[in-house]
Amino acid sequence: MAKKKKKTPDNTIAQNRRARHDYILGETFEAGMALLGWEVKAMRESNVTLTEAYIQLHNGEAWLYGCHISPLKTTSTHNIIEPTRNRKLLLHAKELYKLHDAMQRGGQTIVPLALYWVRNLIKLKIATAKGKKLHDKRAADKAKEWEKDKSRILKESRG
Repeated sequence: MAKKKKKTPDNTIAQNRRARHDYILGETFEAGMALLGWEVKAMRESNVTLTEAYIQLHNGEAWLYGCHISPLKTTSTHNIIEPTRNRKLLLHAKELYKLHDAMQRGGQTIVPLALYWVRNLIKLKIATAKGKKLHDKRAADKAKEWEKDKSRILKESRG
């Protein structure tokens, strides 16, 4: 009798699928976030949207803009709730220097890719990225379609 593998729990809170379509991704980093209590509780319920989020550097610090965290209905009334407030990213000085250098090179930006749990901490995966042109997007879509067709043909030839 074969032993069943235990499934590892999915630790992903939210993903930015649009980023892989719109950008050519470069080096990735893992950043912590400075959050309020109600934001962590909302993230446990996956009430987060990263599609319009972006990252900027100000005064040697990285900030996340446009990330929408919907508050829970049970959040107390004495809290002042801003769903799209700017959130500080926690990175090492070397990582901040690399990000600043990538932005200075020209044509590169920093995009959030995914929000996930690491033990009891919330981490944000970010990457340096360069915007894709329309012809790049078309070529990527064409390659993806070819991979689907190729696997379909191989499956039919075996069966």
